[in-house]
Amino acid sequence: MSVWKDFKGFAVKGNMVDLAVGVIIGAAFGSIINSIVQDVTMPLLNPLMPKGHWRDWVIEPGIKMGNFLSTVLNFTIVAIVMFGVVRLLHGRRKKQEAKKAAGEELDHTDRLLTDIREEMRGLRREMSKQQERNGPPSP
Repeated sequence: MSVWKDFKGFAVKGNMVDLAVGVIIGAAFGSIINSIVQDVTMPLLNPLMPKGHWRDWVIEPGIKMGNFLSTVLNFTIVAIVMFGVVRLLHGRRKKQEAKKAAGEELDHTDRLLTDIREEMRGLRREMSKQQERNGPPSP
């Protein structure tokens, strides 16, 4: 029974669940990227390639050079698209972080938390002033 408890603790940990969600979303995103490559980009590139059916190019029986080149081209296009998406997302995040650092456009929750923090600092100052006036607390 100890093995079952250990496995259950391992499988239900927050990191494991986050990883599973990431893998599932990654697979779905991979399908979108593959569709962009296969359904949008490759039909545009195929007429530019020799004979238009370059994927069928075979050097010797069993050596499918066209299929290999197609796979390399697909990988390159996927890498370029992923680079663009990641760069776009990082750029947006940096802009948002810069705005927050500058104090611009704080959302309602951030403003509320900032107000609470300032109120707490003021209360702490008042309490320390009262303690100075009254002296140290008696045991």
